[in-house]
Amino acid sequence: MMNQNRRTLLAAALSAIGYATLGGMPAMAAESYPSRPVTVVVPYPAGGPADVATRFFTETMSKHLNQRIIVENVAGATGLIGAARVLRAPADGYTFLTGTSQEIIIGSLLNPAATFEPTDFQLIGPVHETNLVLLTKTDLPVGNLDEFIEYARASKESLSFATVGIDSLYHMMGDAMGKRIGAEFLHVPYPGGAPALQALAGGQVDFAILPYQRSMEELVQQGRFKIMTTFSKRLPPPVKNLPTIDQNALLSDFVYTIPGGYYMRADTPEEVVKVLRDAIAATVNDQNIRDRLEAEGRLVLEPMVDREQVAAYFAQLVETHRKLLINVGRTPLR
Repeated sequence: MMNQNRRTLLAAALSAIGYATLGGMPAMAAESYPSRPVTVVVPYPAGGPADVATRFFTETMSKHLNQRIIVENVAGATGLIGAARVLRAPADGYTFLTGTSQEIIIGSLLNPAATFEPTDFQLIGPVHETNLVLLTKTDLPVGNLDEFIEYARASKESLSFATVGIDSLYHMMGDAMGKRIGAEFLHVPYPGGAPALQALAGGQVDFAILPYQRSMEELVQQGRFKIMTTFSKRLPPPVKNLPTIDQNALLSDFVYTIPGGYYMRADTPEEVVKVLRDAIAATVNDQNIRDRLEAEGRLVLEPMVDREQVAAYFAQLVETHRKLLINVGRTPLR
């Protein structure tokens, strides 16, 4: 009953900020856009990684738009409430979202309370891919991914793993990896990356799948935990020392990142989208921006300004995540 009540409340919250205005007024002519400040919605609390990256990125982006960009934090329901907030706004280009595959794709496909599906959004422009890492507690007797797999297979008890929550990409990855290598894992969800990392450092779980952060390197040196691998094949220069997933034959194609970029309503006029897309591309080309993103282990993508190229990239993201869900026995709801 409690879970049902919580689900009902979440559905009501999302519906309350639903997007009944999808048939709203057309955008202003491209030559007059943007004629006033633009709002970017961050679907997570202020001060977190997504918020910090959005603020320094849009500070530079605003110079290319010749207009101020206001950052609005709308947290809740693992990003779903912030995403729905953008769909409620008119399709005029004055409200867009900093988003990832978690809230745009996985959340909408798995959460019955979600009021939208991935195709209600269009990707304005991808910016980077956040690298994910497999971490183990210090006293787990393994030193690399090969040894981890061997240990997990031989263990008489299921190894426990921490993530940022149920039905997160990390949760799905852990289940899929266990299935691939023939091992049983016990998922232990935490309300965020920080508590999950603290649980790992305290030995409360055997391993964790989390986004890479530069601060992890210092904690590894302090002996708090160990990094087994990234789930990437390509790494930015500052983190080239980390092992990549393709170094293991069994998991060489088990490649997952968190693709980050900017999204808006799918029915926004293309002439308006192009203005934002060009501003994003110019910002991505800024060396200072690239350096700051790469320092945190993010792989900065080459700018995409072609509409068809961006649409194909987004369609591939949706397909990849659908396959992941099906692989672990989940049925996409949309």
